[in-house]
Amino acid sequence: MALQQVQQEKHVTAANSTTVEGLSHSKGFVRGLLLTLVLAIIAGQLAKLPFLSIMGIMILSILLGMSWKSVMSVPTGAAPGITFSSKILLRAGIILMGLRLNLEQIVNAGLSVFLIDVIVIAFTLVVMMSLGKALSIDKHLSALIAVGTAVCGAAAIVAVAPLIKGKKEYTALAVACIAILGTVGAILYILLYPLLGLNSYSYGVLVGATLHELAHVIAAAIPGGEVSSETALLVKLGRVALLIPVALILGFIFSRNDGTKTAEKKSFKDLPVPWFIFGFLAMSVVNTLQLLSASVTNALIFISIYLLSMAMAGLGLSINFGDFKKVGIKPVIVGILGFMALSLLSPFLLYLL
Repeated sequence: MALQQVQQEKHVTAANSTTVEGLSHSKGFVRGLLLTLVLAIIAGQLAKLPFLSIMGIMILSILLGMSWKSVMSVPTGAAPGITFSSKILLRAGIILMGLRLNLEQIVNAGLSVFLIDVIVIAFTLVVMMSLGKALSIDKHLSALIAVGTAVCGAAAIVAVAPLIKGKKEYTALAVACIAILGTVGAILYILLYPLLGLNSYSYGVLVGATLHELAHVIAAAIPGGEVSSETALLVKLGRVALLIPVALILGFIFSRNDGTKTAEKKSFKDLPVPWFIFGFLAMSVVNTLQLLSASVTNALIFISIYLLSMAMAGLGLSINFGDFKKVGIKPVIVGILGFMALSLLSPFLLYLL
């Protein structure tokens, strides 16, 4: 009897220990999730300020996350919730972001606009990845900076990073680089607008084809008026729509270059296909066919912005500033030279109109 009693007590102790660990894990998960939400909300408020609005809520979220970790440190046990935000919520946000696209409008814009977007993306990827190779920068990092410049800034970077097995510090550095360059670029365009001698439509094409983030495009297009703003947004969304083929191509290229992975790929599910990107395309189709009311669509787009911002905050909370010192100044040089090359391409792009 005594032996049975001891065994029962051991089972009860083990069960209680498991329960305590489960509750601790749950509390840590909620704590991490709430932290990313609070940072995203703060970033949303900061993004309403005049200058910070150019950077946008997503960029501010990752900067707040990085600042929080360096000053306050991450709460104990919060890692699961932070990881959930930076991975699961990221994919959900990208899927819902597809509701911004109306594929019919992009098709109706004509072949010239589509051709401009394709040239911009192909040119930028080739030039910047070649520069990265010439400067002996890690190919994953140069690819992330290139795709952020070519397609749609931070959203493109975080969408492509898992497909090419990019490190967290590379993702954060690429996002920070794009944030700074895009902000500087937007300010320069606003200042140079009176000197460029372009009509509103041409200026809108220039802004939409060459600036990084959607927030940068919206801010820089304002001096050209309504025509400029609508044109810039349309051209930019055309680049966003091309995120799908770009992600597929980069995922395929990097998986082929990784010899250890190639030999292991035996089933269809192992192929580097970003399934959440197809969710993005599905939402684009839903918006194009107007299957949802305008109010529901706007609400879901609002949710997607905050889901992506929570993901950015989670990414920032996972990064150490010391990681940036290891990389050096070369990635920033690639970002600057790539943006300059894209700007020099502008006259040819306008010639296609």
